Amino acid sequence: MREQAMVPEPEFESYYGRQIIKSPTWRTPDVPLYLFLGGLAGGSALLAEGAARRGLPTLERVARSAAAAGAAAGTAALIHDLGRPARFLNMLRVLKPTSPLSVGSFILAPFGGLSAAALASHLTGRLPRLGRLAGAGAAALGAPLASYTAALVADTAVPAWHEAYRELPFVFVGSSAQAAGGIAMALVPVDQAAPARRMALAGAAVEIAAAQSIIRRGLVAEPYRTGRPGRLMRAARASALVASALTALGGRNRSVSAVAGLTYAGASAITRFAVFEAGFVSARDPKYTVVPQRDRLAQRATTKV
Repeated sequence: MREQAMVPEPEFESYYGRQIIKSPTWRTPDVPLYLFLGGLAGGSALLAEGAARRGLPTLERVARSAAAAGAAAGTAALIHDLGRPARFLNMLRVLKPTSPLSVGSFILAPFGGLSAAALASHLTGRLPRLGRLAGAGAAALGAPLASYTAALVADTAVPAWHEAYRELPFVFVGSSAQAAGGIAMALVPVDQAAPARRMALAGAAVEIAAAQSIIRRGLVAEPYRTGRPGRLMRAARASALVASALTALGGRNRSVSAVAGLTYAGASAITRFAVFEAGFVSARDPKYTVVPQRDRLAQRATTKV
């Protein structure tokens, strides 16, 4: 006969309800904006190089402008969060391959210079070969710039970020493609915007699929489903779906294309804020730290037996 438990299963309680890990010192809106602008810049550099190869000058000009402006504005947001420019420059003194922040600084700094040089050459017509080389260099750094921030947040003790380390790179890269394609759709005539439409559609699909995978992860995914982060995640998904429907149904109409493009960009920005805030929620509540640890210990004990 099976024994019956005489006491109920214990519920999680923290030590006087206090935090176990410290919340990140990163500030809002500086860091979420940096995540968004860096992704926009990286995706735009790739789109610009593709436009240059296909002979689409208007798309190339808009994408190169977005890459250079995104890199400059993102750097400004990062420096504002750091407090003073010297702290950013200090990160460039030594390259630490084990530090995502150090590696990211060495991606962002040359990317900004290369994207600005490519834009200047394209607008003035001077030094076209060097301009093309600069554009190709920016494109080569575009994907790392768009994705390294996922490693940056996942390589922390913050539960909602760390536990989603497999999916966050896909969320961030998809979000970057969505933003770059969306901005181009909003500013480029429809006869040159086909690559931007494809990029935005593909980015939205990747982001939605990866975000849904995170949301299904159980307890540690709870911050992505509830509260303000949950509302932001749902708003981002709904916006991406609306933009995708507009693109599929009326993407060749100039007004519809512009609305869809701005909606894509808005969805991308909202996603970055949602992920950022979910991390802070999980850091403040100790259950997201302790309960997964206990589950892992129990699983290891069962495996050894």
